Amino acid sequence: MKTSTNPSTNEKSASQQIDDIIKEPGDWRGKKLAQLRAIIKKADPNLVEEVKWKKPSKPSGVPVWSHNGIVCVADTLKNAVRLTFPKGAQVKDPKKLFNTRLDSKTVRAIDFFEDDIVDEAALKALIINAVKLNKRKLPE
Repeated sequence: MKTSTNPSTNEKSASQQIDDIIKEPGDWRGKKLAQLRAIIKKADPNLVEEVKWKKPSKPSGVPVWSHNGIVCVADTLKNAVRLTFPKGAQVKDPKKLFNTRLDSKTVRAIDFFEDDIVDEAALKALIINAVKLNKRKLPE
């Protein structure tokens, strides 16, 4: 697993920033995000972990995992932890994990709720399919 480099001496690495984002909610959502992150990292060791889109309403930013483009983005909502796949509409999802943003022409997402059991094998397959899609788009 690679992490984005070039942190300034005052700035934490992307991995450390995501550790902090996981701790923020202080409840089941942090645990769920940590669980999802572990599965994402296992799915593809070449993923790059980053934190993007820091703004006043979300000063800590958003965890992002990329490999030849963004694979997925995590967000902690009031009642769920959401993984958003920017190219999800093109990603094979044989286990029907996508459960939100289904009307979008491009994006698909999965909302994970407190008592949800994560299908690790299906999520790993989804990550791998998203990476394959990103790799297909590269010029040969």
